[in-house]
Amino acid sequence: MAIDFTSWTNIALLAVFLLSIPSIMGFFGKNKFDVNGKTVLLTGASEGMGKSVAKQLAQKGANVIIVARNVGKLEEALVQVKASAANPSSQRFQYISADVSEEDGAARVIAEAIAWNDGNSPDIVWCIAGASFPGLFLETPTSRMRQQMDINYWSCVDMAHAILSEWLAPSSVGKGRPKHLIFTSSVAAFYPVAGYAPYAPSKAAIKSLSDSLAQEVLLYGDEVKIHTIFPGTISSAGLERENETKPEITHILEDSDPVQTPDVVATKSIKGLENGEYLVVVGLLGAAMRGCAWGGSKRNNWVLDTVMTWITSLVWFFVGMDLDGKVRAYGKKNGHPSTYAKKA
Repeated sequence: MAIDFTSWTNIALLAVFLLSIPSIMGFFGKNKFDVNGKTVLLTGASEGMGKSVAKQLAQKGANVIIVARNVGKLEEALVQVKASAANPSSQRFQYISADVSEEDGAARVIAEAIAWNDGNSPDIVWCIAGASFPGLFLETPTSRMRQQMDINYWSCVDMAHAILSEWLAPSSVGKGRPKHLIFTSSVAAFYPVAGYAPYAPSKAAIKSLSDSLAQEVLLYGDEVKIHTIFPGTISSAGLERENETKPEITHILEDSDPVQTPDVVATKSIKGLENGEYLVVVGLLGAAMRGCAWGGSKRNNWVLDTVMTWITSLVWFFVGMDLDGKVRAYGKKNGHPSTYAKKA
C-alpha cells in the first residue's frame, strides 16, 4: 500500500536498511529452506509470482508440482519449469488442475500429489493462489467479498488442513524430515487503504491463521515450520485484472508504490525463507508496514524488528495523516461516492 514518502519516512527506511545489513549479508546461519531433492507443491503457479517461484525452486533442485485451474496455462508453465531444472535427469515435475477455492479442492490436490509422489506427501506446500477485486465497500456486492474470502483465505485453510493431517499424523511425526507450510498474504494485511475493504480482510485472516498454526504445530514437535509471505504490488496479469475494478482514490493512495516483477518477488521470498524468517516481506516498504503490525506474531529477529517497530510507530503517525488527508480531499472534490462512475 503505497505512500507518498516524506523525509521522515526516507530516514526511517535508511535506518532500517542499515540495521538489516547483517541479515542481507547472510550472517545468521545456514540455509533453512534447502529444497534440493524435496518435493514442493505450489498453488496458483500457472502465472505470475507462482510460476516464478516454481522455476526458481526447480533451479535449486526441487521436484515441483504446480496447481491452477487452467490446463492450457499449466501445460505452458510446466514446460518453463522443466527447462529451469538443475538436474533434468533426476528431478520430476507435474501439474494438477484444480480449483482450490472449492471446499474439497485441496484434499483432492494432496491426494493426487501423494499418489504421484510414490505414496509420500510433499515436503513443502506453498499457497500462492489468490485474487484481488478492490472497490469501494458499499459499491461492492457481498458476493464478491465472499468470493475473495474463498479464494484467498479458505483455500489456505483447506490446504493447511489437508497437508497437516498428513504431516502431523502419529505415523508421520518424529521422522526428522523438515516440512514447510507457506501462505501468501499481502502488505494490505498490515495497512489497507480505501478501496481494499473487499480484499484486505481475506489477507489479514491469513496472518491470523499463520500465527495460530505456528504455535499449535509445536504440540507435535519441531519438524513443521509455518511461514507467510507479504508481497506488495506485482507486475502481472493479476494486477491488470485488479486494476479493472480499482477505484481512482486507491490509485492515488498507492501512486508511489514500488512495483516489482514476479521474478524479484519470488527471489526475495525464497531468500527470506532460506534465512529462516517467519513473516517474510520483499522490500523496505513492506518491512516498514510489518514493523507497525507485528502484534503478537513471533519476530524474525527480535532486535532488528523491535527497532523497526519503534521507528515506524513514529513515522506512521505522519503517514496516516497524509493518506487520510488525501481521502478527505478527494471526497470534497468528487462528491458522494454513489455518483462515481461504475466499474466492472
